[in-house]
Amino acid sequence: MSHILIIEDERTIADIIVFNLEKEGFSTTVAADGEEGLRLSLRDGIDLILLDVMLPLMDGWTLLCELRKTRSTPVIMLTAREEELDKIHGLELGADDYITKPFSMNELKARIRANLRRVGYAVQDRPRRSAVKGLTVNPGLMQVQREGEVVDLSAREYALLTLLMENPGRVFSREELLSQVWEFDGFLGDLRVVDVMVRRLREKIERDPSAPEILLTRRGAGYFIDGGAQST
Repeated sequence: MSHILIIEDERTIADIIVFNLEKEGFSTTVAADGEEGLRLSLRDGIDLILLDVMLPLMDGWTLLCELRKTRSTPVIMLTAREEELDKIHGLELGADDYITKPFSMNELKARIRANLRRVGYAVQDRPRRSAVKGLTVNPGLMQVQREGEVVDLSAREYALLTLLMENPGRVFSREELLSQVWEFDGFLGDLRVVDVMVRRLREKIERDPSAPEILLTRRGAGYFIDGGAQST
């Protein structure tokens, strides 16, 4: 049973989410402000976080920044804002997904399952290690190391990296990556989502993100991992 932490100060919305998720077999915990939400999000046993942006005591952006210092728990942002820059900002800070209020419970449940499935798939179904230029991906442990040092990635960053690492030398268009890593039509048409994630990945895995050696760009075509990557 997956445990979902809901960080939402509007009690009516939180209650509706709890009712629908528990009816589907999820267990839930609710935090009504950002400080309580951060404290609970750092506990073990949280499988996914639904995080509202506008919260008392600590806003969702700040909470996400603090969380990402130590945890890679999948985070879906809940926001009433429709501006694209707000959505991109959340992804830049390490969110895995977002959904704009008002949303349907069917869509929310589908997004939750997709994000949980992404993590489970990476752990259970990809036994081979991949390595290139000092970067090693160990799917069995869902762990990435750069020259022996563990690199902390969000679930979505990890999914993007493993897809590219398993296909060294293959150029993926941004449309392909959007379809395979994000899955939902809600992102389609906003290719900046991919660019943001690639930039975040480069900051974590490259010696010099401004001159990448591992995650490369084929101008006008897409992104790829250096063809020297090897699987064992």
